[in-house]
Amino acid sequence: MAIVIDARGLSCPQPVVLTNRALGESDAITTIVDNEAAKENVSRLARSKGFRVETEEKDGLFYLQLSLERAESETVRPEEKTGSTVFLIASDAFGRGSEELGQLLMRSFLHTLGEIFPLPEKIIFLNTGVKLVVESSPVLEDLRVLGEKGIDILACGTCLGYFEIKDKVAIGRISNMYDIASTLLGAGKVIEL
Repeated sequence: MAIVIDARGLSCPQPVVLTNRALGESDAITTIVDNEAAKENVSRLARSKGFRVETEEKDGLFYLQLSLERAESETVRPEEKTGSTVFLIASDAFGRGSEELGQLLMRSFLHTLGEIFPLPEKIIFLNTGVKLVVESSPVLEDLRVLGEKGIDILACGTCLGYFEIKDKVAIGRISNMYDIASTLLGAGKVIEL
């Protein structure tokens, strides 16, 4: 029996949390959301759990039809990954003390990161760290290089909204706390800057 999740009007990460609960109960779920970010976040979660996602837009709402794929071998679940490294960047400056020096060190670190191996699997930006993924960021080119090398760049949607810069994101993808928490829990190693 299909489960219907009505997540209209719910803020991040509630649509993802409600859908995740339902994924363990049924092979067929319909989640209704009313914004693009929720649509992307729920779709990403469902695909990571081996579900096919079909989206229908109607009257400003997104109806996400989630159905369990039988070809599990094509999907690598996040909890099956081991040894991955995730960087958590919670500030636009590296270290404590002089803000100017901290911003210089952050630029240097992100530039250097693209030159060494092994590379992290993901970089998560939180709090003032999200200021590094927007149009005016002094590290934008370094982040583009890291993205081209396959590093998944995530920025906290709540943080971007708080600083009113969500429309200025120039690199990576807008994420949610559910995705961030599950990424941190599934990582082999988390390095916080």
